[in-house]
Amino acid sequence: MIKFENVSKTYPNGVKGLKNINLEIEQGEFVSIIGLSGAGKSTLIRTINRMLDISEGKLTVDGIDVTKLKGKSLRKFRRNKVGMIFQSFNLVTRTTVIKNVLTSIVPDIPFFRSLFGIYTKQEKLHALEALDKVGIVDKAFIRADQLSGGQQQRVALARTLAQNPEIILADEPVAALDPVTAKRVMEDFKRINKDLNISILLNIHHVELALEYADRILGIRDGEIVYDGPSSEVTPEVLDLIYKGKAEELNEAYRTLRTERIYIRKRDNG
Repeated sequence: MIKFENVSKTYPNGVKGLKNINLEIEQGEFVSIIGLSGAGKSTLIRTINRMLDISEGKLTVDGIDVTKLKGKSLRKFRRNKVGMIFQSFNLVTRTTVIKNVLTSIVPDIPFFRSLFGIYTKQEKLHALEALDKVGIVDKAFIRADQLSGGQQQRVALARTLAQNPEIILADEPVAALDPVTAKRVMEDFKRINKDLNISILLNIHHVELALEYADRILGIRDGEIVYDGPSSEVTPEVLDLIYKGKAEELNEAYRTLRTERIYIRKRDNG
């Protein structure tokens, strides 16, 4: 469980990134975080793996006080408990896909093996299994720079899966992708969440994708959570609250999603 207790984050310039956050996220939840740019979405995610330190309150992950982690214990926490995926993929583009996935185990192997890229058969099989989970095992032995943006993001996801995390944090993972590719990547997140019971916390600007794939929505406005509930209960009024009355441009996306839901319900009911 991820638990925020009266958590606040104040940046050195005095800006309040988070204000008195109280939140619990159970293992296996798929949570999308939405809100305007600068609302605090990335700040919330990045405090969980201590990429950002909180200023007040208490933050625990499975009973571990994140604020007390440092050095080796913090590195172990980031490797084994919480995986992180970024918008920019962060791949080594001039090497193969499988070698990018294998970088996830570099901190756990002897220095000489990591220096010369020496991996055991079992480690290579584990990397291939991770690639298979995101549907690109056939790309394992080609260079990462020969892949599309969507395929590169799936490699980044496979690299994170190779760490065997219990939680995956994703900071705008589909922002740089076209709509079709973005949906495919979101489907990967959904499948991994359901099949492996990995908690997914995903910061996203695409409201329609958040509503379609996540089970729970957190709406953040000016560093505060103003909505926390099922995606199925998000209405135009809720979006208006989250987006400070600037939700007009989101209404069309909401109407489209609602039409899709009605269609799917009718189809499934025969």
